[in-house]
Amino acid sequence: MDRRERYDDPEEVQRIAFEGGQSRLWTALPGIISAFDENKHTVSVQPTIKGIVRQLDGTLAELQLPLLLDCPVVFPGGGGVTLTFPIKAGDECLVVFASRCIDSWWQLGGVQGQAELRMHDLSDGFCIPGGRSQPRAFEARTDVARLTADNGNGYVEIDPDTGNMSIASFGALFIYSQNKANITAPNGIAITGNVKITGNLQVTGTTIGNGVNLNTHVHSGVQSGSGSSGGPV
Repeated sequence: MDRRERYDDPEEVQRIAFEGGQSRLWTALPGIISAFDENKHTVSVQPTIKGIVRQLDGTLAELQLPLLLDCPVVFPGGGGVTLTFPIKAGDECLVVFASRCIDSWWQLGGVQGQAELRMHDLSDGFCIPGGRSQPRAFEARTDVARLTADNGNGYVEIDPDTGNMSIASFGALFIYSQNKANITAPNGIAITGNVKITGNLQVTGTTIGNGVNLNTHVHSGVQSGSGSSGGPV
């Protein structure tokens, strides 16, 4: 029994009853992902906030909540495009609990009835990956939008003020196109480093290599017959 129930105060009794009802409603909790099913797009999550239960002697005790199974992952997406992440055990997240049972919808899609008449239940969680506690916080850029690797091995960023886009890879960078790739840069393209091309190279316009114009250059030491000319001028 709550000690407040001993007071002859009807308003306080109603407040106690209301708080008791609230204690059985689940809205959202932070959690740690323990497993990811890449085929079903679901995770198992351990809530990181303990529940509180009243024991027979009236005292309160903390209780670790059970593992939340088959929580659908909320990957940002729409219009036939989805942004996915390589979710791993140990990632932190936020679990949001639906107000009604999601079982039929999850299994069949579309508009479905309620398989069970439960509300705000621990069984109906959606996982939003990416929530971070302070021990796992990292320095976030405030001037650009960035998709970055936590270990710093690469990033893609867009500067909203200048429109500049940067891609950094501290490993290998792969670009693949099934058809053809077009790059339009009116002010030119600058590449630092070695470039290897496998296949045909077609150039429209002036081509200059080491200061030699390949379109208009001439050779020294030109002579008739089968001899070879000198180097380009």
